[in-house]
Amino acid sequence: MKLRAPVCKLCRRKGIKLFLKGERCKTKCPLDRQKKKAPFSLRRRGFRRASEYSFQLQEKEKVRNFYGLSERQFRRYFQMAEKKSGIIGENLLLLLERRLDNVIYGLRIASSRRMVRQIINHGDILINNRRVNRPSYQVKIDDVLSLRGKSKLYSRLKEMVEKGKKEERLTWLEFDPEKLSAKVVRIPTRADVTVPVTEQLIVDFYSK
Repeated sequence: MKLRAPVCKLCRRKGIKLFLKGERCKTKCPLDRQKKKAPFSLRRRGFRRASEYSFQLQEKEKVRNFYGLSERQFRRYFQMAEKKSGIIGENLLLLLERRLDNVIYGLRIASSRRMVRQIINHGDILINNRRVNRPSYQVKIDDVLSLRGKSKLYSRLKEMVEKGKKEERLTWLEFDPEKLSAKVVRIPTRADVTVPVTEQLIVDFYSK
């Protein structure tokens, strides 16, 4: 998905870091410098209380932007979540968590999701020693993810791993920083989802 709006504006609008600029989000984020403003009075002229629909839309847009999906892609994932047994909202989040681009980004071997998709589209990611160039690929238990040794980005990504040794990575994967490879040891649960979201609002949005 190509972002047409200024990415910092998206983060300010949602009130959370979406990490759309990679490393710059950690050092030069306007949200870190923004001072807490006193809440203005509800009686202020021209102020309108936010509707239930606006809360639902905002929650949906926050998650969609976090994972970097178009509206069409996001709706398709919601339809897939509806067909699965269990809680629809949780199903949606776990489908998004298992996307290959989200998994690679969660290993912290690249600074942004945009860079991750570039790596995948170039065929530099191997799953079980086979090239996979689809960012939407759903990883499964026992899948082994690795970076192609002939990749032009291999040395650069190796440096990023060294810099980010203390960063938290996805807990449902076993990561080998020396080989730049990881193994899926279990399916993620709701507790593994890091984006702050009330998924029921998304379900209500699409259920109308």
